[in-house]
Amino acid sequence: MLSTLSAGVAVASLLLAGSASPTSARIGDEPPTGKITITVATVNGSGCRPGSAAVAIAPDNTAFTVTYSEYLAQAGAGSRPTDSRKNCQIALNVHVPQGFTYAIAKADYRGYASLATGAKGLEQASYYFQGQTETARKSHTFTGPYDTNWQASDETDVESLVYAPCGEERYFNINTELRVDAKAADPRATSYMAMDSTDGSINTLYHFAWKECPARR
Repeated sequence: MLSTLSAGVAVASLLLAGSASPTSARIGDEPPTGKITITVATVNGSGCRPGSAAVAIAPDNTAFTVTYSEYLAQAGAGSRPTDSRKNCQIALNVHVPQGFTYAIAKADYRGYASLATGAKGLEQASYYFQGQTETARKSHTFTGPYDTNWQASDETDVESLVYAPCGEERYFNINTELRVDAKAADPRATSYMAMDSTDGSINTLYHFAWKECPARR
């Protein structure tokens, strides 16, 4: 089970015991064998108060996960208007072995949704390195009736990969959002879409693309 981060600015580096491994072919160079650490510099948003998100690195340095414990949007019976949209912005401080840089080749988002007939759920995300342009927001829609786990993947073409500048430390920012629209559903029903987990079994998986930096002269 992944430990939740302490309240406020979180600086806990966690190792994942083997559950984070990519499901597609590796992109880029071989991953470095040295130690990688990821710490959470800031976490903000209605879907992720401080202390409700955790990060972990795959043992083979090919990917990392982000796990949320309170990330849920809902609409319908018993819901407030503000419950229908939740968002989260996390700034990660990623330390990689000298001589390497990385990009994000693919992101796998997972959760659970219970949507009444006529209700819709939406997940969308983007990310960027500090000082660089944010990637286009990619969205995925789910339509009720729906009552099961959901998964959505965003993949970047090799020629469109954006790598962190070599030799510089910049925050890696992740922006995610969940929405539920129940206007066309039975008003007596409650619909929700979650991207959280109480035991670490549901997480978001980010696949690294590695590249060796040019030798400095």
